[in-house]
Amino acid sequence: MKILIINAGSSSLKYQLIDIQDESVIAKGLVERIGIAGSKLTHKYGDKSFELSVPMKDHTEAMGHVLDALMDKEHGVIESIAEIGAVGHRVLHGGEKITQSTVIDDYVMDVIEEYIPLGPLHNPANLMGIRACKAVMPYTPMVAVFDTAFHQTMPPKAYLYGIPRKYYTNLGIRRYGFHGTSHRYIAGEITKKLNREHSKVVICHLGNGSSLSACIDGKCADTSMGLTPLEGVLMGTRSGSLDPAVVQFISERENMTATQVVNMLNKQSGLLALSERSSDMRDVYSGAEEGDEKCRETLDVWAYGVKKYVGAYAAAMGGLDAIVFTAGIGENDWRSRASVCEGLEFLGVELDDAKNKALRGKEGLISSDTSKVQVWVIPTNEELAIARDTLALTTK
Repeated sequence: MKILIINAGSSSLKYQLIDIQDESVIAKGLVERIGIAGSKLTHKYGDKSFELSVPMKDHTEAMGHVLDALMDKEHGVIESIAEIGAVGHRVLHGGEKITQSTVIDDYVMDVIEEYIPLGPLHNPANLMGIRACKAVMPYTPMVAVFDTAFHQTMPPKAYLYGIPRKYYTNLGIRRYGFHGTSHRYIAGEITKKLNREHSKVVICHLGNGSSLSACIDGKCADTSMGLTPLEGVLMGTRSGSLDPAVVQFISERENMTATQVVNMLNKQSGLLALSERSSDMRDVYSGAEEGDEKCRETLDVWAYGVKKYVGAYAAAMGGLDAIVFTAGIGENDWRSRASVCEGLEFLGVELDDAKNKALRGKEGLISSDTSKVQVWVIPTNEELAIARDTLALTTK
């Protein structure tokens, strides 16, 4: 069975076609600038690729070109749409109404629309992706996999904010958490590796967007992102957690609206703002090596923030069996992993420097043989997690 995975953005559409029998990627690609001049599709299959530049006024047209690419006589990998057994869609926000992956019907689409206020950038795009697929593949079963779903096992003590309860009751303001599909995939992988009945694990999904989760027996007990992906640790362009009064203070002093300030905290802050150089961790390291004090401070702020979450989650869980690093920074940057683990020896964390420095972009154990806490690097695979859910739900 072949499953098509769709991750739709406001003007983009990422896709993968997976052969679920051996979980291999048959083809993948990206459509950019949908509805904007310069629309382009990049399609990759095996070690080959091709590009198509053609106007695409909406996601339905883009989806049509994706299917054409998949079935192209020269570059295609299937002969007809009928070979695609199901479609799995990545969706940002399901709130408290949808707490697990589910087959898409009218109710599911209504819920995605209902939670647009909590996911204003992503949920509308996710809906466009679903509607586009339904338009060109009306008889193919489809599944929605929600980024917020994995974190729904958090208890009230972890997700409630200290504000009047009516804002939770009436407006749904609470901690939701994101990157849930990645955290769930990693939680499943590390649970298998630990091979024990009970486990306490901190997952560090560290990339341009970063979040941590505390997982007890493979289930989320807490996570760093909140109502939106802005809360938590320092990120590429996001500030992470700060005093809420900062918004008012900047608003009044700079004559900015609250919306403008929050936009700045999302898109013009983080590594980019503190280093005054780049939102890319690699560039910040280069700056620090050149003697740039702002870059060095930025790296310290980043590592200190991640380290605090690891320690806090170890305390909240009452112990720690493993730390897992994943995503772009977590999988590829040995220096960042080392800086996070430095000072955690009191918890029983002991890195093997040689193993850590040698590991990049692949799975491996990087803690020492005497470390009481295992430290792993496990590449995330959100598309595969979506494919597995889609298979399970469409073959019941």
